[in-house]
Amino acid sequence: MTRLAQTAGLNDVQQEILSTVRDFVDKEIIPVATQLEHRDEYPTEIVEGLKELGLFGLMIPEEYGGLGESLLTYALCVEEIARGWMSVSGIINTHFIVAYMLKQHGTQEQKDTFLPRMALGEVRGAFSMSEPALGSDVSAISSKGVKDGEEYVLNGQKMWLTNGGTSSLVAVLCRSDEGHAEGTPPHKSMTTFLVEKEPGFGEVRPGLTIPGKIDKMGYKGVDTTELIMDGLRIPANRVLGGTTGRGFYQMMDGVEVGRVNVAARGCGVAQRAFELGVSYAQQRHTFGKPIAQHQAIQFKLAEMATKVEAAHAMMVNAARKKDSGERNDLEAGMAKYLASEYCKEVVEDAFRIHGGYGFSKEYEIERLYREAPMLLIGEGTAEIQKMIIGRRLLEEYRIQG
Repeated sequence: MTRLAQTAGLNDVQQEILSTVRDFVDKEIIPVATQLEHRDEYPTEIVEGLKELGLFGLMIPEEYGGLGESLLTYALCVEEIARGWMSVSGIINTHFIVAYMLKQHGTQEQKDTFLPRMALGEVRGAFSMSEPALGSDVSAISSKGVKDGEEYVLNGQKMWLTNGGTSSLVAVLCRSDEGHAEGTPPHKSMTTFLVEKEPGFGEVRPGLTIPGKIDKMGYKGVDTTELIMDGLRIPANRVLGGTTGRGFYQMMDGVEVGRVNVAARGCGVAQRAFELGVSYAQQRHTFGKPIAQHQAIQFKLAEMATKVEAAHAMMVNAARKKDSGERNDLEAGMAKYLASEYCKEVVEDAFRIHGGYGFSKEYEIERLYREAPMLLIGEGTAEIQKMIIGRRLLEEYRIQG
């Protein structure tokens, strides 16, 4: 275990879980990650290993067959997994957000139906807010669910679904004007629908099509897709929580914990980049000595390590705040913003330390260099985080009178 990114106050169970995950990452993920990433191959064996470890049910309550662990424990596990290969952490994250939304907002029937199978990894989750013309403006969603007897008919096109092909349960956010007065604000007329489907691509159930994977610069292996609904019929008991009009708040609650997850991913990727940089700097010789002995490289390593440590501390603070039951949108926004920006900078510095070899696909840092940018936009761009942070600060520091 290295000195950086240590977390004080963990109990024995948490330490044992993290040690197990760290060993799994070192033995089962890091040795194959770059090869699988270059082939854009889904990490089936790795996912099966994570199922055996119980990580798909890490935060699902014990009464549903999960481990009932905290957001902090989950975030620290994600940090370790992202250190090995960020795409694997994405596979777990979307599943985790759907499970969290079910736990917090689902009806008892919905919890009983899905959570036990999600804890085992038999049902994999994905969630869908974004649309092709949407960007960060969630209130502009145009996908719609219309009541028809005891069913809803869904129409629209969604974009950027992580696990879109491999998932069997998708939480989809749509407009649902039924029961809401004309002029109701958009965010109060949105509903989350729980859509069950077969894994795969093409028409995965009547009215629902998952086209092929989107070809991406990085973040490969995990399937990122569109979702097209054309007369998709959903029973009324698959409205999350059983009541329409609450979808925006349910999704934002899920995204809030998702931002802690993205911060953890940034911490993990940055930590791996530092490990690669500090190792290479001690092996590469110039002017008769290892480049690690050159002051310019030592300065760079010092800056990288400080950023790794700062991002980790802020991520841990955001997770603990949420676990305490307090509002944590300020802390989650800060953690996501700082960790993703620092991750980009630490990866670039490690890339620079590698010199020309960093440009070669034979070196792991090349993969990290393509993966880090995704964190700048996932779960809300830096600009969105700044808006959230700024508004919350003005709430906290509003002058009186």
